[in-house]
Amino acid sequence: MSWWWAGAIGAAKARPITKYKSVALVVGVTGIVGNSLAEILPLSDTPGGPWKVYGIARRPQPSWNADHPITYIQCDISDPQQTKDELSKLTDVTHIFYATWSSRPTEAENCAVNGALLRNVLEAVFPHASSLQHICLVTGRKHYLGSFEVFGKVQPHDPPYHEGLPRLDMPNFYYVLEDILMEKVKKKEGLTWSVHRPSVIFGFSPYSLMNVLQTLCVYAAICKHEGTKLRFPGTREDWELYRDASDADLIAEHTIWAAVDPYAKNEAFNCSNGDVFKWKHLWKVLAEKFEVEYEEYFNDGERLTLEEMMKDKGEVWDQIVKENGLVPTKLEQVGCWWGTDFALTYDYGVDTMNKSKEHGFVGFRNSISSFASWIDKMKAYKTVP
Repeated sequence: MSWWWAGAIGAAKARPITKYKSVALVVGVTGIVGNSLAEILPLSDTPGGPWKVYGIARRPQPSWNADHPITYIQCDISDPQQTKDELSKLTDVTHIFYATWSSRPTEAENCAVNGALLRNVLEAVFPHASSLQHICLVTGRKHYLGSFEVFGKVQPHDPPYHEGLPRLDMPNFYYVLEDILMEKVKKKEGLTWSVHRPSVIFGFSPYSLMNVLQTLCVYAAICKHEGTKLRFPGTREDWELYRDASDADLIAEHTIWAAVDPYAKNEAFNCSNGDVFKWKHLWKVLAEKFEVEYEEYFNDGERLTLEEMMKDKGEVWDQIVKENGLVPTKLEQVGCWWGTDFALTYDYGVDTMNKSKEHGFVGFRNSISSFASWIDKMKAYKTVP
């Protein structure tokens, strides 16, 4: 059974081993993509391996990440000196997987702050990791849509989005990250790169800034607790639109493929599951997982949002956490309401995976199965009831 096929159908993976061929540095290891990388890279059947894995995150290692066989490094990469002190010691790194970001009120601030984060990491690693071979940069769909502050104000590219489309003429921190990456790569002979652009991500991380699926699970749990219907906060059009998504494990597989396959070097790739869905297909799954009655969409003349409905539910979530013995969290930590409103109601288009397939990547996910399996994982780790 091929590695790609095993991941797609959820087959059991091989156990980790300890004689290493490659050494990964995962930046943002507790994020939604980083957590999947931490789980997949150490496995003995992962291409390019066996892998030794260093994982960096700003906060102490959480319990839900602690069972991964990685070397966890707590480091705030916004601090140049701390980053240098911690990462300059990692002289054996061969591959960097950069999968983190920081959110700021304006895109100008996003450009400055996120650019500094990436520079801090690269400037700490470059002088000391003489065997560095490849850098993977994970960005996203906003490469084609523009930043959050311009949604609905400018004309994005016409979908399906392909990697040959030009940049939009406006500030975008994804462009800044790509430019910094190219600038650094040119300074080291033989160093290769790849850029990965997922859609809305289905995955597991209570620390993720934009975990739409986790937010929906919290919303469903609150509906169940209060005995209300799980209502879809959008229009009939939103309910019926074709969407795509990106499974976090698939993104991890995609970055690993690009890191080790010679046909994937020095390219930017879209990364979605390879199918489409409608929210009406997933809403029933969400309702069944939380045993709550659902309603398709608001039809009372007043369009509500999750951000509005959930603004006073902090104490309700506290009760749910206590009654169900969940990992202690506050509502503002686990619910990204504005981002989920966007994902449910904005037509963000679909991409094409043709370039990846032409270069040899044949991984895929069934989005409905992906949606259901990540809910099961959240329940198993007691982050939702």
